[in-house]
Amino acid sequence: MAKKPSETAAISAVETVKQAFAPLTEAVQNIQNNIQVPEAARDFVKKAATTGEERAAALHANVEKATATVESAAVSVVNEIASVSRNLQKAVHDDVSAFFANLGKLASAKCPSEAMQIHTDYLRGRGEVAVSRAKATSAYVSDKVQSGVKSVQDNLAQYGKTAA
Repeated sequence: MAKKPSETAAISAVETVKQAFAPLTEAVQNIQNNIQVPEAARDFVKKAATTGEERAAALHANVEKATATVESAAVSVVNEIASVSRNLQKAVHDDVSAFFANLGKLASAKCPSEAMQIHTDYLRGRGEVAVSRAKATSAYVSDKVQSGVKSVQDNLAQYGKTAA
């Protein structure tokens, strides 16, 4: 297939430019071949690359530790939420059971004063349960706050040592 005159002109223009810049291209290649990088510069680059690689590995290890710590904390939070939920469900069940047991006792009362005594005993018992739950909740929250603060201090100390 014969080339069109415009294609031939374009190819010849490219060749002309190549020939015009041939001395310059040759000079640049000669300079590149004759330039030598000093040994100290090569050593510096090698050391910098090694140091960079070591720091990247240390950073990766620290990120892995932080991720594991966050994961562990998240699992712990989910477990605590489930535990609290179960305890609340048990408390509601106990309260409902006590209410219906009280209704059964009230139904067996033969006079209003006996019914009043049964109801008073029920209210006193529920009050004692409420106080007991409040104390247990306070102790639980206090324990969790203390362990949380300790955990945060330990983690900060650990990451403080790694950063130094």
